[in-house]
Amino acid sequence: MERRSFLQGAALGAGLAVSGSAGAAVNAPPAPLPGTRPADPADLPLVTDPGERRGEMLYRPFGRTGETISAIGMGGFHLGKSAVTDAEATRLIHEGVDRGITFMDNCWDYNEGRSEERMGIALEQNGYRNKVFLMSKMDGRTKQEAMKQIDQSLRRLRTDRIDLVQHHEILRYDDPDRVFAEGGAMEAFAEAKKAGKLRYIGFTGHKDPRIHLQMLEVAAERGFHFDAVQMPLNVMDAHFRSFGHLVLPYLVQNGIAPLAMKTFGDGVILKSDAPIKPIEYLHFSLNLPTSVVITGIQNQRDLDQAFEAVKTFAPMDKATVAELLSRSRPYALEGKYELFKTSATFDGTAKNAAWLGEDVPGVKKLAPTME
Repeated sequence: MERRSFLQGAALGAGLAVSGSAGAAVNAPPAPLPGTRPADPADLPLVTDPGERRGEMLYRPFGRTGETISAIGMGGFHLGKSAVTDAEATRLIHEGVDRGITFMDNCWDYNEGRSEERMGIALEQNGYRNKVFLMSKMDGRTKQEAMKQIDQSLRRLRTDRIDLVQHHEILRYDDPDRVFAEGGAMEAFAEAKKAGKLRYIGFTGHKDPRIHLQMLEVAAERGFHFDAVQMPLNVMDAHFRSFGHLVLPYLVQNGIAPLAMKTFGDGVILKSDAPIKPIEYLHFSLNLPTSVVITGIQNQRDLDQAFEAVKTFAPMDKATVAELLSRSRPYALEGKYELFKTSATFDGTAKNAAWLGEDVPGVKKLAPTME
C-alpha cells in the first residue's frame, strides 16, 4: 500500500545517507524529503457517472455492499445545535427525506446526545426510520466502552439497528492499535453486528491521511475489510495533506465506500473568501467518486442549497477541476482554513479523553508505573 511504500522509500533513503562518508554528508545538499504535496492537484479520481437520478436526488452505490444511498447526506451535528429547535430539526429531517435524502449522519457525542435524540424522534414518526440509511459513530476504543456507547445510541435513535457504525475520530497513530487490540472496540463492533445491532462497519477521521492509511494497513494485516471510510474532501484538501490524493484511490480500488465530509469545514473554509461559490464547493465533492457528501443542514437555506447542488451537478473533466483548484490554491497551501487538520478545534476526543475509555487489561498489565 502507499504508506508502506512511502516508509520503505524513506528507510532506503536514510540508509543511503548513512553509508556515505562523513565529509560528503556534511558538504552535500540535504536530500529531498519524500513528497507529500501532489505535483498536480487535479490528478484525482473523478466520476464520469453522477449517479442514478430520481426526483430531486442522485443515488450512488455504498461501496461493494449492494446498497444504494443518496449522494447528499444530512449531517447530524448541526441538527443538534441549540440554535435549532426540536420542532425545526424534525421538520428538516422529514422534508429532507421526503425530497430524497436517505443517508443520515450522527455520532454518540454530538451535542451531548441531543443530535441522536432529535434524529430518533423524527425517524420514529410515520415510518421515516425505514426510509433512511442510518449512521452513527462511537468514540470508545475499548470493547466495554464501545458497546456501552452503541447501546446508548440505539436508545437515543429509537431503533433496534444502526445501518453503519463507525470508529470516530481516528486521529492518533495509536488509535488503530487500540481499536484492534484484544479487548478493543472492534470486538464490540463485531459482537454488535452478530447480534443485529449494526449492519456495516467503518471509521472516520479528519487529521491526516497517513493516519487513515495506518488504520487501513492495520485492518488489512488482520484480514478485516472496512465497509466505509469518512474523511474531509474539499477544494482545500486537494492541495494540503490530501485525503483525496492519498486515501481516496485506495478506497475506490478496494470497494470501500468513501464518505465525504468537511466540504465547508463547518463554515471556516468559506471565511477564506476564496473566489468560489458555495455550490461549487459541493460540486467539487460530488465530482469525486464519493458514495455520499455529508453536509451540515440547520435551516431551510442549507437544505435548499444541497438540493440545488444536486440539481445543477454534472461531472467535470480534469481541466474544469484544475481551474477550480487554481482558485483555491493560494488559500490552501498551509492548511490555514482546514482547522480540523492544523489545530485541535475539531478534536472532540482530545478534549474529552474519557470518551475513549481506559486502557485494555493487556496494556494495564504491561505498562510501567508513570510518576
